Amino acid sequence: MAVPKSKITRSKRGMRRSHDSLVGGNPNECSNCGELRRPHHVCGACGHYDDREVVVLAEEVDFDDEAA
Repeated sequence: MAVPKSKITRSKRGMRRSHDSLVGGNPNECSNCGELRRPHHVCGACGHYDDREVVVLAEEVDFDDEAA
């Protein structure tokens, strides 16, 4: 089993952990609906990306007409 040769000081431990903290998101406003969304991602509220509709939401699709 691996055993450390000497004690890791609080300073060295802290320097190693300095990059482990979480950072907050950077939300942008959707140009179509105004909701906050992640940069370079499709808007979850309206399905638009870069002023184009790329995802048709289930609320907009009428499944009754397709079954008939």
